[in-house]
Amino acid sequence: MAIILEWFGSVCKVVIDRPEKRNAVDLATLLDLRQAQESASRGGARVLLLTGTPPAFCSGADLGGVELGEFTETLLAVLHGFGRLDCVTLAAVDGPALGAGSQLAASCDLRIATSLSKFGVPAANLGLAVDSWTVERIGREAGWSAARYMLLSAQPMLAQDLLGGFVHRLGTVDDAMAWAQEMSQLAPLTIRAHKKALERLGGMEISMKEVEQARLAAWASDDAAEGRQAFLEKRPPNFTGQ
Repeated sequence: MAIILEWFGSVCKVVIDRPEKRNAVDLATLLDLRQAQESASRGGARVLLLTGTPPAFCSGADLGGVELGEFTETLLAVLHGFGRLDCVTLAAVDGPALGAGSQLAASCDLRIATSLSKFGVPAANLGLAVDSWTVERIGREAGWSAARYMLLSAQPMLAQDLLGGFVHRLGTVDDAMAWAQEMSQLAPLTIRAHKKALERLGGMEISMKEVEQARLAAWASDDAAEGRQAFLEKRPPNFTGQ
């Protein structure tokens, strides 16, 4: 297995564990990531934390096995898979996140990184081209100016220069875990409804009916009553996802 999966309460930590390859992903790693996503869903994760074994988050694709076909199709399935999860997905980046690494980070809902971590898409150095979903996602998440820089110059950008856009917070993997634990206490049905609405706006095939059903389910839930009661009683709410 090229993936380490650990549970910390309702936080599912997924670690790309190929340090000898600087966590470059091959087909087997992508298939392991798909299994990790399924495990997080089955286990009722409220937050999935994605990171890599030092010294990198993910240095890209393992060029020994990159070609059009099963690899690129599986990569796209993994990228879309993070969006289809009902829970928050958080990328914790410490080190390079290049090529497929930037794609994986972009596919997560939120990103925290050490200040000197690097994001970039050096495909033009290899004569390759990323898919249109990736171009649009990085454009939306990082801003079109930063996306043009990364895609057209093939140069990386530092996390500290992307703070407030692509990077939501600066911090370590430990900081990311603390943030994940905080978010795991939020109302899961609210997160599910908001995430469906966001992913629909981002181009995922989610109907407006599905978004509205998720919104109404949150309003009608026991958690909604608990949230209001906890507010009146000035105590932290205890959300159960019901």
